[in-house]
Amino acid sequence: MIDEGVLVQQFLNRKQRERLKKPDWLKIKLGDPRNQNAVLDLISGLNLHTVCQEANCPNIFECWTDKTATFMLGGDTCTRHCGFCAVNKGKPMDLDPMEPTHVAEAVKHLDLKHAVITSVNRDDLPDGGSMHWAETIVRVREMNPECKVEVLIPDFNGDEDALNNVLRARPDVLNHNTETIARLYRRVRPDAEYDQSMELLARAAHFRDTQMPAMKTKSGIMAGLGESFEEVVDLMKDLRRASCDIMTIGQYLQPYEKRLPVERYVTPEEFAEWKKIGEAMGFKHVESSPLTRSSYHARTQAEAGEKAST
Repeated sequence: MIDEGVLVQQFLNRKQRERLKKPDWLKIKLGDPRNQNAVLDLISGLNLHTVCQEANCPNIFECWTDKTATFMLGGDTCTRHCGFCAVNKGKPMDLDPMEPTHVAEAVKHLDLKHAVITSVNRDDLPDGGSMHWAETIVRVREMNPECKVEVLIPDFNGDEDALNNVLRARPDVLNHNTETIARLYRRVRPDAEYDQSMELLARAAHFRDTQMPAMKTKSGIMAGLGESFEEVVDLMKDLRRASCDIMTIGQYLQPYEKRLPVERYVTPEEFAEWKKIGEAMGFKHVESSPLTRSSYHARTQAEAGEKAST
């Protein structure tokens, strides 16, 4: 028999979440639609996907006004079931062999100085799509030799060889998001493991230290999913133990009704305090604000990390 008190508490919790209204600091300004349309036309013409669209990013208007987009490899369907994500779930299509070249062409057309590339999870592929990743980095470099390349990669199910495929293509920034604290992984990232993500970042840092000192490692989380302030600080400590260079912290926003609800809206003051704490821990840069996303101001983040290294 279901406890009546439990049902009442669940109802009250649901009503409390329904009453959460976005605070003023999360309001955004719309950008120039002409530039947004130019980016959309380019992406559609090259059969590309962007995480800006698929994740319903709140910064899309600002970034696309600057003709900046984060390209998403591997199609628009993910093999995992993260509770926060707006990307389609299910059986993906075959990889497009022209996608690496098309991404390189888009980077050239937009005249990007810092390109950010991510992907859906492709657990259906033996190498997780890592060689497709590597080819994309190579193609972007060939066509845009002055452009820095930042990759936001999945965990490849802990496959070290797959990670090395990407690292050997020598990205300037290797990013892998932990997304949330360890306690919430089962609810937020049911197909992933916290320790596995930390191990990936530590392996990337070892590659940096032994083969590519200029490369930066990076990770990020979303706040507002039920974590405490102190738990975020503990996660920051774990990232520093993995020798992570750059960290991003932003507010989680529910993309649509069937995704995880926002448990609370974190204040700008708390974000500022996390930034202060992280910098004191030794991160080369911490980007922490309500609208921060992994690829938002990515070039600025990378440049700040470079300056901190000199």
